[in-house]
Amino acid sequence: MVSTGLIAIDATILATAVPSIVRDVGGFAQFPWLFSVYLLAQAVSVPVYAKLADVVGRKPIMLLGIGLFLVGSVLCGLAWSMPALIAFRAVQGLGAGAVQPMAITIAGDIYSVAERAAAQGYIASVWAVSSVVGPTLGGVFSQLGLWRWIFLVNVPVCLLAGVLILRNFRETVQRREQHIDYLGAVLLTSGMSLLLLGILEGGQAWAWGSAVSIGVFAGGAALLFAFVFAERRAVEPILPLWVFSRRLLATTTFLALGIGVILIGLASYVPTYLENALGVSPLVAGLALAALTLGWPLAASVSGRLFYLRLGFRPTVLIGLGLVVAGTGALALLAHRPSVAIVAVTCFVTGLGMGLVATPSLIAAQASVGWNERGVATGTNMFARSLGSAVGAAVLGAVANGVVAASGRPETDPAVATASGAAVFFGVLVAALLTVVAGLLMPKVRAQVEEKKAEPTGAETASA
Repeated sequence: MVSTGLIAIDATILATAVPSIVRDVGGFAQFPWLFSVYLLAQAVSVPVYAKLADVVGRKPIMLLGIGLFLVGSVLCGLAWSMPALIAFRAVQGLGAGAVQPMAITIAGDIYSVAERAAAQGYIASVWAVSSVVGPTLGGVFSQLGLWRWIFLVNVPVCLLAGVLILRNFRETVQRREQHIDYLGAVLLTSGMSLLLLGILEGGQAWAWGSAVSIGVFAGGAALLFAFVFAERRAVEPILPLWVFSRRLLATTTFLALGIGVILIGLASYVPTYLENALGVSPLVAGLALAALTLGWPLAASVSGRLFYLRLGFRPTVLIGLGLVVAGTGALALLAHRPSVAIVAVTCFVTGLGMGLVATPSLIAAQASVGWNERGVATGTNMFARSLGSAVGAAVLGAVANGVVAASGRPETDPAVATASGAAVFFGVLVAALLTVVAGLLMPKVRAQVEEKKAEPTGAETASA
């Protein structure tokens, strides 16, 4: 729970401070990189960590992630420019890529499906608390001109999490030969980096139809094609293609992808939209965003007891997607009339829907595989969510930058902020509608109250 708190607070604390950071170090057009580079590093490292966790154990990977997150947080707090801050956010992302999936994987190891619903409720409570603490701290630090403490506040939490994991989590690891897919990791990172570069810098650093733009996109596509080819030949690929041959895993992976886009679209632009369009304080803007991250854990905490243990996973997911479409649709339609109350209510409804989609779909994926595949299944789901957020931040950032550039006025102009926010929220609605397709294709699977423990056939046996 403490380890999860690191990621949960980071998910909301930064967005409220973006205007303050831009005023201090500059670079509004580059600020989407603060999210994209973090999420890209998280996304491409999750499959590597997931594979390592199935080989060497969950505990070493969790401690490694906490250590990297600690180092990245300190460096971000000392950043002297936007490029430096972006680079240090990548280090944070590498740490987050281990912490978030390991926390969920450990819960999947030591609890049955029925018990896991309660355990996920406890973990969801961390997100509930963080949904208030994160925006509040971000708003307060921003108003006091102390945005660097947004990162430095992670230091004591990292130390506490590391000590608790080190002292209390015990596992027995059976050593075996390791086959880490370094080539796949390099190809995936390089290909996605080029695509994000093309999306974020197109129309800014170079024209969309220029030779540079075409070359960047072509290079990224070629590297990703090579990545798919490499995964077919790898002994232990970081992104096993068999995941996509199983309908349940494939649909839950695409659900996670859509969740990532929706989450980053709201988390990164709601505070900036309210602060620039209405002139509200970072604290007020942060609390409006908190409605999203408060609704999510509230729904997730009751999703098992009230929904998927009774109705099944697919109906629960479809109910959640209905709420997501309702919330994002209302926000997009009403965005041209900025209102803190409207944003808070629509974000809360969207958050409720996300809680009924994210947790049940992940538990469905975990329950469909044995112990030795659970790390990969969890890692793939987290990878898809992070990848969706990374690409979503880039695409929606390009949309916002395009609106600002076309207006010829600064991004702080209320009319420009309203127009760019409306465009971003419409993009989020489109992502929500596409995610519904994955929900409809999800197979009907009933949750079993008692889950038979899978015999470990690989690296370790975890014990509470």
